[in-house]
Amino acid sequence: MGHHPPWTINDRRLPVRVPLTHEKLGVLRSFNMMRENVLNIIPEIATRQAVVSGRTARRWHMIMHPPSIRQMLLDRVEDYPKSVVTKNLLRPAVGDSLFIAEGQHWRWQRRLAAPAFSHRNVRNLAPVMTAAAERSAERIADAGRRAVNLLDEMIAATFDVISEVTFSDDGSFDRGDIHRAIEDYVADAGRVSLLDVLGAPDWLPRPARVFSAQSMAEMRRSADAAIDARAARGPGPVPDFLDLLLAGEDPKSKRKLTTSELRDNLLTFIVAGHETTALSLAWSFYLCAFDPEVQERARAEAHSVLQGRAATGDDIDQLPFIRQIIDEALRLYPPAGVVSRTAQKADNLHGADIRPGDTVMIPIYALGRHKQLWEDPDTFNPDRFADRKAIDRYAYLPFGDGPRICIGASFALQEAVIILATLLSRFRFTPVAGRDPKPVMILTLRPEGGVWLMAEPV
Repeated sequence: MGHHPPWTINDRRLPVRVPLTHEKLGVLRSFNMMRENVLNIIPEIATRQAVVSGRTARRWHMIMHPPSIRQMLLDRVEDYPKSVVTKNLLRPAVGDSLFIAEGQHWRWQRRLAAPAFSHRNVRNLAPVMTAAAERSAERIADAGRRAVNLLDEMIAATFDVISEVTFSDDGSFDRGDIHRAIEDYVADAGRVSLLDVLGAPDWLPRPARVFSAQSMAEMRRSADAAIDARAARGPGPVPDFLDLLLAGEDPKSKRKLTTSELRDNLLTFIVAGHETTALSLAWSFYLCAFDPEVQERARAEAHSVLQGRAATGDDIDQLPFIRQIIDEALRLYPPAGVVSRTAQKADNLHGADIRPGDTVMIPIYALGRHKQLWEDPDTFNPDRFADRKAIDRYAYLPFGDGPRICIGASFALQEAVIILATLLSRFRFTPVAGRDPKPVMILTLRPEGGVWLMAEPV
């Protein structure tokens, strides 16, 4: 299946999208299409109906009804843990960390990690983001008059940030090794195994995951050594995530994280924290190049606030339109395009009969393009976020919601605003003919082929 190039509606061009299927798919066809792009399994009808149910080896339901989504993510969160498929995909990379732990084990880790992501601490880390934005601007300027792949550039910039705020870049951790291990893992292991789709038991090995296990094991060993070295040496002048987690204890049980729990959570922050922000930024640059009027408006805002310098944490509140571009990019291209849960109890979600063991999905990609929830959902229009109160909280879920809402949401948004504002204030980005990205979700929704843009200094 291809992707739709920019097409038109009411004489307006639309940004790239995934052509959702109009046909029913059997197990093998579903599997092959999922391996190519997880979003291929979302039927087009999911952008028009509140609930879609079916069976592919096991019963499944897609929920696009905001009150029912609230029930899953907030009111009955214990009855809808992350699906077995999700856990199998992610455990080799992030162990039993915050991201996939459940119940008490999840709750105490969340309590312990929360202070690291407090508003005050996130704001204290803004200078790291400003410095990364400066370095990114220098690299783009050094490239001269040729196309730049903004996806690669944003992955480099956000990895800069996450390695600095996680390990203070103290040399105990090889950035290149970590980066390669994550890329290998996403490329191989992230592809859903047919064994997962068919609900085969966990002990049956998944071939692709066996191949990437070696680089993951090396990454974990390297992280363990860095943690032990820091514990022996003590914290630096500005505490990073590692310092905060080493010092942290659960306020209720007084329990501290072991080295392996610490490592799994740090790797979660690295894997989840840099790639998702990089993707949001890459899509934001694509959309700004796609719509020059929006880009000019954003540049005018950045110029008036920044006056030639890089953006800082103190500028965030004065850059509302830049934030709206990021919000709209997250609506059109959410990094987690599908969220999957396994029902534990019988339930009824807007008429759907949910039985224990059913897979219940929230297709975030379809939710953001739902005809009943958004006006002209396939158009790029950052102004729809000018009044946040007008948007149904459970119609827009780039970071999830409820107790399991992404712990790093404010960190990611602050970083994205700082980098986008800084680069838009210094460069005009224009598309490269014939190089439109293709939205493909394996573990995350990536612009396949990269985001190639010309960057002209302004």
